[in-house]
Amino acid sequence: MEMMSMQLSGLVTAIVGWVASILICALPMWRVTSFLGSNTMAAQSYSDGLWVTCAYEGTGQSQCRGYNSLLEITPDLQVARVMVVSSLITAFASIVIALAGREFTICMGGISNNRYTAVTGALFVVAGILILVPVSWTTSNIINNLYTPMVPEAVSRELGAALYIGFIASALLLSGGIILSRLGTQKDSYLKSYRGVKTCGPTGYP
Repeated sequence: MEMMSMQLSGLVTAIVGWVASILICALPMWRVTSFLGSNTMAAQSYSDGLWVTCAYEGTGQSQCRGYNSLLEITPDLQVARVMVVSSLITAFASIVIALAGREFTICMGGISNNRYTAVTGALFVVAGILILVPVSWTTSNIINNLYTPMVPEAVSRELGAALYIGFIASALLLSGGIILSRLGTQKDSYLKSYRGVKTCGPTGYP
C-alpha cells in the first residue's frame, strides 16, 4: 500500500511538471527587453517566447505576432523549441506507459509493474532534463548580457516568467521521475509472491 501511494505521488508530481511545461511552451515570456526613457509613456518593452514576440507600450497597449523567419529567433530559443516540444512528447508517452502498465499489472502481477514504473520514471527524468537545458541556457545568456558593456544603460534585459516556471517544471519532472525510477528498481516481494494468482477474463478484468 505504501509503495502504491509513493508511486501515485511520483506520477502526480511529474504530471504537474508536464502541465507546467505546456505553459512555458505557450507563454511568450522567455526573455523581456525594456527600453527605458525619461518619458514613462514612451517607454517600451518586448517579450520573446518560443513561437511569438510581443510589444508593450507605456500606455498599456500590447501586440503579439508570430516570428516571420527563424532568423528572428536567437539560437537558444531555437534549441528551446525543439527540446521543449521533445520534452512534452516524452512526458506524454511516459504518462501513457504508466496508465497502460497499471492496467496490465492488474492481470499479470507486480514484477511487470516494476518494469513499467522504471521506464516511466526514466522517461520523466529525460523530459525534465530536456526542459532544464534550454531554460538554463537562456537564463545564462540573459544574465551574461546584464554585465556586457556594449549594452546601453537605457536597455534592460530581464528573465521572463516562463523561465521561472521552467525551473519549477523541470524540478517536478525530475523529482517525479526519480521517485518512480527508484520504485521501479525495487522488487516488491509481496507482489512477486502473488504473481500468477490473478487471471483476467475475456473483458480484461480478474
